[in-house]
Amino acid sequence: MASLFTKIIENEIPGVFVYEDELCVAFLDVQPMTEGHVLVVPREEIAHWVDLDDDLSAHLFAVAKTIAKAQNEAFECEKVGLMVQGYEIPHVHIHVWPTTSLADFDAGSRAGFTDAAVLEEAAKKIRRRL
Repeated sequence: MASLFTKIIENEIPGVFVYEDELCVAFLDVQPMTEGHVLVVPREEIAHWVDLDDDLSAHLFAVAKTIAKAQNEAFECEKVGLMVQGYEIPHVHIHVWPTTSLADFDAGSRAGFTDAAVLEEAAKKIRRRL
């Protein structure tokens, strides 16, 4: 069965995208840790990041870095956080989000589901800087 992320990638479920290429996509998290929280996701369903081949891993992190630079310009933040995850959805995803303090790393304080229009505004800020 296709993962939730595969369904987003294949446009079966809506997503607010900021980046796409042949290997991965990047879209806004619907429950952001902060405004502009992006997920970088390989098109291929791989459950654990250690199972990524080296080239794909390098590509995903390069995309994450590019997005982080755009976020750093687009949002008032001190740093950009990065976390590799895969518990809720067994499909590798790199969280990339603007941060102003260590408190922004508390996954327990994530926002509720965010309206698509709000996500689209954050996406526009990022896209303008990519």
